[in-house]
Amino acid sequence: MPVRVLHGAKPGPTLFVSAAIHGDEIIGVEMIRRLLKNLSIKRLRGTLLCVPVVNAFGFIAQSRYLPDRRDLNRVFPGSARGSLAAQLAHVFTTEIIARSDFGIDLHSAGMNRENLPQIRYSPGNEKASELADVFGAPAIVTSPLRDGSLRQTADNNGCTMLLMESGEALRFDEFAIRIGVRGILRVMEHLDMGCRKQPAAAAASVRSDGSRWVRAEEGGIFRAMRKTGDMVEEGEQVGAISDPFGDVEIEVLSPLSGLIIGRSVMPVVNQGDALMHIARVSRPGTADDRLNKIEEAAIDDPLFDEDEIM
Repeated sequence: MPVRVLHGAKPGPTLFVSAAIHGDEIIGVEMIRRLLKNLSIKRLRGTLLCVPVVNAFGFIAQSRYLPDRRDLNRVFPGSARGSLAAQLAHVFTTEIIARSDFGIDLHSAGMNRENLPQIRYSPGNEKASELADVFGAPAIVTSPLRDGSLRQTADNNGCTMLLMESGEALRFDEFAIRIGVRGILRVMEHLDMGCRKQPAAAAASVRSDGSRWVRAEEGGIFRAMRKTGDMVEEGEQVGAISDPFGDVEIEVLSPLSGLIIGRSVMPVVNQGDALMHIARVSRPGTADDRLNKIEEAAIDDPLFDEDEIM
């Protein structure tokens, strides 16, 4: 598990940034590469721990899982004498989490799905909520802790952690990468880690306190009529499922008003398959305008001029 350790000359917090805990979720690897290109070690305060590939076995095999088919993000804090997954989780817990005050873990959607760039944090964690606002992603979703997850273990160890979801498995997404790199730099500046001053987020993130997947009532050919980042109303048609001839068509309706934060990219679906992930929004009236401002700012961000990207 390769780790790049940057120690600042002056005291400050310890922050870890990790990616590819699921081996096929590679978008965070590029975010960390660009982050390192845009940091000045001379200015750094505290310590930055960068772990671009947590699950090297899955990364090489282009698989979410480890060779024993275990999900690494379900076996934390792990064990020094357990399975391969448990040993990896133990190393990460003792060598990274236990040394850190803060953490940002970078994910993408699973295979054949895509996610809108979003930050997730555990309910009731006020410091994480503050950092989520600073990050400036299009959406912020409060999400309960899961047993065996890295996020739960970080919480148990007093490490305040954000989880970023964005893009697709085995794919890079330029918009998501830009949101991620700039967001990490904003968090570092906010923690007084010696980063140069960062531009504030173009607009407040769209906040959600819960979400729900829309599932296929029948198998068939799914046609999406809305995309990630769209606001939808309860009862609005977001897609349709038909048979291959088009003789039968079933409307797919949104069960709530909110923001589409994820969706399936596979047209062929089975009964019960997850089609669209919709987050309930607390301030829907201004959400569209805020999302547009965040997207435009990311596209125009001078940090990503061609001569700055190697």
